[in-house]
Amino acid sequence: MLKLWYAPRTRAVRIVWLLEELGLPYTLERVEFAPTSSEFFIQKTPFGKLPTLEDGEVLMCESGAIIEYILERYGAGRLAPPIGSPKRAAFLQWLHFAESTAFPPLGIVVWLTRYRGDSAQYETVIADSRKRAASGFEFLERELGQKAWLLGDEFSAADVMMGFTLVAARLLGVLDERFPALLAYLGRLQARPALQRTLAID
Repeated sequence: MLKLWYAPRTRAVRIVWLLEELGLPYTLERVEFAPTSSEFFIQKTPFGKLPTLEDGEVLMCESGAIIEYILERYGAGRLAPPIGSPKRAAFLQWLHFAESTAFPPLGIVVWLTRYRGDSAQYETVIADSRKRAASGFEFLERELGQKAWLLGDEFSAADVMMGFTLVAARLLGVLDERFPALLAYLGRLQARPALQRTLAID
């Protein structure tokens, strides 16, 4: 059975959400997130990172990689277009955009405002990071348009990846009324029973 090291309000939420969407059995090893302003890889998991997944002899971290692994091994064609299909490129684009483009400026804001005690010294950096995050969401707003999900009418694991990023952006005040399509999209994500079950764990 899949074993996930988990703490609330971390990227581990993405993995539980995916497992709930797929209806896969799993166990949680709950740990308390250890915030720090200067040290990394100190979480109480095998890699010092959250999330960490164990599947038999497989042990891995990084939420995007874990999602791709679970889909390949256990997805049975669900929540991802098949390799070679026209929608596969867009799926991979949004799966990675969520963490590699949309989340980094949010991470800077979180780190400087929540984990350090000297955020006043970095007001310009924080403001620039908020602006950069908003630029990414402007792009996403245009690309989403009137679609229900990132790939159109079909919900996918790319929406799981993006959903966590949008929740963080909303909590930080970066995702606001400037982005009506994204707010509506976030509302649809939050209405999904699998996400509601995931959040109930907290």
